[in-house]
Amino acid sequence: MNFDRIYDRALNLEPLSLEEGVLLYNQAPISELMVIAWLIRQKFHPDNTVTWMIDRNINITNICISGCKFCNFHRKVNGEETYTTTFEDYKTKIDEMLQLGGNQLLIQGGMHPGYGLSFYSDLFSRLKSEYPQVRLHALGPPEIVHIARKERMSYHDVLQKLIESGLDSLPGAGAEILCDRVRKEISPGKARTSEWLDVMAEAHRLGMVTSATMMFGHIETISERVAHLIHIRDLQSRKPTSAPGFMAFIPWPFMSEGTELGKMIKVSPVLPVEYLRTIAISRILLNNIENIQASWLTVGKETAQVCLHGGANDLGSIMIEENVVSSAGASFKLSSYEMQRTIAEAGFQPQLRTQDYRFIGLPPVVEKYMAVPE
Repeated sequence: MNFDRIYDRALNLEPLSLEEGVLLYNQAPISELMVIAWLIRQKFHPDNTVTWMIDRNINITNICISGCKFCNFHRKVNGEETYTTTFEDYKTKIDEMLQLGGNQLLIQGGMHPGYGLSFYSDLFSRLKSEYPQVRLHALGPPEIVHIARKERMSYHDVLQKLIESGLDSLPGAGAEILCDRVRKEISPGKARTSEWLDVMAEAHRLGMVTSATMMFGHIETISERVAHLIHIRDLQSRKPTSAPGFMAFIPWPFMSEGTELGKMIKVSPVLPVEYLRTIAISRILLNNIENIQASWLTVGKETAQVCLHGGANDLGSIMIEENVVSSAGASFKLSSYEMQRTIAEAGFQPQLRTQDYRFIGLPPVVEKYMAVPE
């Protein structure tokens, strides 16, 4: 089949339809998709840089009522091995992160039934008071929906209070697949598709930096994957002109090891070629999102390196700490030095960035291990 007409529209950054996206996903040669995705990437990023960052993922608590069948990390309210991170633990973890050159915390769930707006606003205020230089990239739409329901407040008012308390940006967590059929099966206690999108729309109206994600490779169809991308693209098209909106899109494959969902269904691992296809399709369909991130944590550095030639321009964080996908089988690790070598070996110049994709210089502790392309 000749896909030239669709490719021409994609290269002109025209929004493709659901049908066109499904057709490309199912039938277009991976080599052609990667070339088109590379050319589109060049429109957004004509230089030879690939961005990365240093941050730490701290989980507020492992108590969660969302009932996600893909998560080994959560515990029931009265279950064993439950915890809530203490402020002293935060300080220890932040001090270690600062020593390693990081300046941002990714702070996330679970959805604790007893924690309302005052808990999160007090936590953010204390963290900012103690560490004003640290950016807080925290929570996500499901947590905002949870807080809003508990407090009987609007998404706007919840987000506004959290921003005033120190929240800098909102992760795209909890998107999974933006399809209520899928969400009902794999994450019955989480925000519905419309709720996830409505929170992000409000965050954009408030001028927040956000990201978007997709966890795929479980019970969703190809059409539902493509519809997910179109939801993200269409919401981005409606953001205020002055708002940054979605700064990045990050797809990663479902990690099934030991999960309830993995025991319920036969899951075929997402192979590298399928992940490469997903990255390329993401770049092609998301014509208004500048940054596509390859998830080295879940697919490994070799696959991530190839993704940089097929649409991706970012490798995300070295992740000083990560607990959720690691508990389901993700085992890859990268130091600051290894991240730079990974990018350099793929033929690109590594560039450290902030969450809002501002380029920054290497901290002294990292600079002495700087990797230079050969």
